[in-house]
Amino acid sequence: MVQAESVLQTSRSNVFVPMAILTLLFFILGFVTWLNGPLIPFFEIACDLSGSQAYFVAFAFYIAYFVMAIPSSWIIEKVGYKNGISLGLIVIAIGAFMFYPAAEMRTFLLFLVALFIMGSGLAILQTAANPYVVVIGPRESAAARISVLGIANKLAGFVAPLVLTALVLSNMKDYTKEKIAMLDEVAKSQTLDLLTLQLQTPYVYMGIVIVALAILAKLSPLPEIDLDEDGHVADLSVYKQIKNASRYPQLVLGAVTLMLYVAAEVIAGDTIGTFGKQLGVYGENGDFYLKLTSFTMTAMLVGYIVGITLIPKYLSQVNALKISGILGVILVFSIVLLSPSIMIQLPLIPALPLVIILVALFGLVNALCWPAIWPLALQNLGGYTKIGGAILIMAIIGGAIFPLLYGLLAESINVSNEATAALATAKTGNQIAYLMLLPAYLMIFFFAHKGHKYTSWSRK
Repeated sequence: MVQAESVLQTSRSNVFVPMAILTLLFFILGFVTWLNGPLIPFFEIACDLSGSQAYFVAFAFYIAYFVMAIPSSWIIEKVGYKNGISLGLIVIAIGAFMFYPAAEMRTFLLFLVALFIMGSGLAILQTAANPYVVVIGPRESAAARISVLGIANKLAGFVAPLVLTALVLSNMKDYTKEKIAMLDEVAKSQTLDLLTLQLQTPYVYMGIVIVALAILAKLSPLPEIDLDEDGHVADLSVYKQIKNASRYPQLVLGAVTLMLYVAAEVIAGDTIGTFGKQLGVYGENGDFYLKLTSFTMTAMLVGYIVGITLIPKYLSQVNALKISGILGVILVFSIVLLSPSIMIQLPLIPALPLVIILVALFGLVNALCWPAIWPLALQNLGGYTKIGGAILIMAIIGGAIFPLLYGLLAESINVSNEATAALATAKTGNQIAYLMLLPAYLMIFFFAHKGHKYTSWSRK
């Protein structure tokens, strides 16, 4: 790592170019990632799915990180970090292009394959791009640098649902489940075909733009880096590297914490639209619930700005992580206990249930977790830093499994409410299901308070 730092820090003026490139890459990463939020309720209608089935959108996308984490590390080892960035972008573009035949056939399985391919490309891109952020400057300010890129990521997350809604989903009031249920089978199939075809053009254009960015990344002055401090590490098998790296408690506990954090982040961003739809947050055009992911991303943007302002000058990344854990616990209990009938009127938007606003505030709480967990989990790993990063990428599996569990839990509670004719007065299953985030925020607090300090599994 010393070699890598010397490469990037030889001239402070040279830091701007890598940061500018990384900022653009993280914007693309965020744009692709946070399209999943509005796609979940969209596919629920377009492909005639149950609520829990629709969450396979998140599963297919994020499971790719787990599957591709180790292969991505091997790919980067072969082609280098800079070429890995270009390759990751190309793979993302291939997934985007696959939306065209998937929409043509209106086949949910093909959509899931396309999302898996896009997630695989993002896994390669993350594996290649993240180490640059760590080595550009001092480790103690790594959280602040990651926060800068996080702003680009979440700004894209704010923009993506609005763009998709404006270009594709602005007529959702014509495609409600109630209206579609009144159609005969032929008319229903034709209507849903027309709805799904609206995805083709924007995803093809997005694929073309990403291919262009892959070419620009290949031709960019982004320097190559080498993170192997100990030559013998690179000669070990992947299995041996993982086994040796697992001897570091901060890495293992960090990976568990990151898995639960990603679960919380994805649930906050991808379920708020479905929850809003359940509570009747339609707006004048009938599509407002599809824009709710932007509220969560706005809260995350505010959190990242706070992080850049306060870390490390006024607030350590450890204390920031502690605060995130505490506030997360408070939000979970508030969302589960408050009545969904309590409404809040904000400027320029329809009146919203208070619980929806609180779900969006998970974004504020979550903002500082990713940039704080990474440096703490990778500290003092030496030559195992690279495989440690791959293990942390694997932890993104939390975004695949937990939203699916959330959907199943919410659906089972809703069915129970309907069976007792209490849905109109009881809290909805979607609301109660947020209780599953409580262990995530408790673990975040534990890792910040003690977990990252452990240097050995045997405590004297």
